[in-house]
Amino acid sequence: MSSENGPHSTRATVETFFRLLGERDADRVADLFAEEIDWFVPGREDIPWAGRRSRRQQVPEYFITMWPVFVAGESEVAIDQVVVEGADAVALGHFTHTVKANGRRFGTPVAMHLTVRDGQIVRLHLYEDTQLAAEAIGTVGTPRQDF
Repeated sequence: MSSENGPHSTRATVETFFRLLGERDADRVADLFAEEIDWFVPGREDIPWAGRRSRRQQVPEYFITMWPVFVAGESEVAIDQVVVEGADAVALGHFTHTVKANGRRFGTPVAMHLTVRDGQIVRLHLYEDTQLAAEAIGTVGTPRQDF
């Protein structure tokens, strides 16, 4: 089991995950995942990146689907705290994006639960406000300004 110590620690893997996200390297992010995974982003069906994934090869699809929706270089990922206990890590923070199609900027608080085993991520559950994202993207209503 992974812990905060050792070369395959939960904390080191999570830190690498966030670094590679910042570099927008979907394939290298995918390399951090086990072959079989429990990936879940609950939310609206009109948000194409929401939903479940169960295989490593589905990881890049998530980012390749999401990243083009937003203006490159204008997204901000602020991770305020990462709490690690054994194989589990919970990251708390805030994502801010600008929608490429309409210029709307929005932010959402996020919580992400990751589980690492033998240096590979086996679980990623991301909780964000997909209703707000759908409104900003223009798939429903008008975006709230609550960030």
